[in-house]
Amino acid sequence: MDAPLPADLFWQWFGLALLLLSSGLSSMSETVMMATNRYRLKARAEHGERGARLAVTLIAHPEQMLSVILLVNNAINVGAATLASVITIELFGQNEAMLAVGSFSLTFLILVFSEITPKVIGARYADLLAPYVAYPLTVLLRLLGPVVNFVNLFVRALLWLLRLPHRAAPQDPSLEELRSLVLESRVLRSQKHRDVLLKLFDLERITVADVMIPRQAIEFLDLTDDEETLRAQLATAYHTRLPVIEGNPDEVLGILHVRQLLAETLTAGFSRESIRRSLSPPYFVPEDTNAMTQLQFFQEHHQRLALVVDEYGELQGLVTLDDIIEEMVGKFTTSRPGSDALLQWQEDGTVIVDGATPVRDINQMLGLNLPTAGPRTLNGLILEYLQEIPESEVSLRIGDVRLEVLQCHDRRIRSVRIYAPSSGRTDADERDATESSEEGR
Repeated sequence: MDAPLPADLFWQWFGLALLLLSSGLSSMSETVMMATNRYRLKARAEHGERGARLAVTLIAHPEQMLSVILLVNNAINVGAATLASVITIELFGQNEAMLAVGSFSLTFLILVFSEITPKVIGARYADLLAPYVAYPLTVLLRLLGPVVNFVNLFVRALLWLLRLPHRAAPQDPSLEELRSLVLESRVLRSQKHRDVLLKLFDLERITVADVMIPRQAIEFLDLTDDEETLRAQLATAYHTRLPVIEGNPDEVLGILHVRQLLAETLTAGFSRESIRRSLSPPYFVPEDTNAMTQLQFFQEHHQRLALVVDEYGELQGLVTLDDIIEEMVGKFTTSRPGSDALLQWQEDGTVIVDGATPVRDINQMLGLNLPTAGPRTLNGLILEYLQEIPESEVSLRIGDVRLEVLQCHDRRIRSVRIYAPSSGRTDADERDATESSEEGR
């Protein structure tokens, strides 16, 4: 029978295994604290989880946290190397070849059991392990604080020589990073909820000109009309707030709240003067005002409607609180009379669209990628592309989307047929579209 290992050699092997295990835990702790989601950790800390609070404190001072982890890890690895050399000498004596084999074997064990495997586990379960790892790290940092501070003196001196800042300014996540987080999140199971959040981020990019009702579509109340016409218009008005003019659409007298007019007419009767007395001052905003900024203004000042003007002060359109909210959650109000129904592809892979329809609405409802950097309406986009007012039945292609102008009137494109990019078309159709496009230009 083989003789049992001497007691001292047994304890040396046991000590080496313990050092390798401690080194692995140290390596895993470093990966866990650096890979954990700090925002999720802060949320858990706010709910009273002590381990999460300790982890947040450690992450807030990464230089001290990394110093104590690396100090402990390197001390353990040096101790393991020394102990491995002692074991090799006791087993094989001063044999240089066996010492080299022992060093190689220890390096392999450290890589597999103390570095790679623990770090893979730490990276995979970082959010779960961070609150538990924070307890021993906090204790070590308190015990080894003076040693860590002494080592950091040399680190800071080296950073100063390299002209590097001692502590980088914290960087908040950008909108693109938040957008990616929402897209990759598994918490939001509803696609509708995810879309609302994504559109909320878009409010930082778009302006009121992107969501406004264009000037041509505004329903004005003109005081130059006779009272019967005014009565009929008020009785059938779709909106509860109407801009009031006196012949000139560029000069808005005020905004009429139909309910306030009703209260006025019940006491004083209906007249042009009753309309004037019910007017509230118009509120004008530049067309490049950020949509989120405008939404905050509406909320703070209890407003619901603003008139949009360009850099020359000319009226361009009208934006309401509902327009901005619908940009986030989608259409939820009843379609006003005369407006187009929700755009949908027909069975033949086409759809007929009014030329005044905003390009952004077309992209959202039809899943297209028409350019939105320039003109905001389909009419403006086609005119910019062709550089002239086209005749009817002119085809063109913008990107991968084929368009056909159906009707033009009063220097404006009234209706356009859009072909789905994936709709089946023969090569002859493609050639005909290209030839018609060239003729239109």
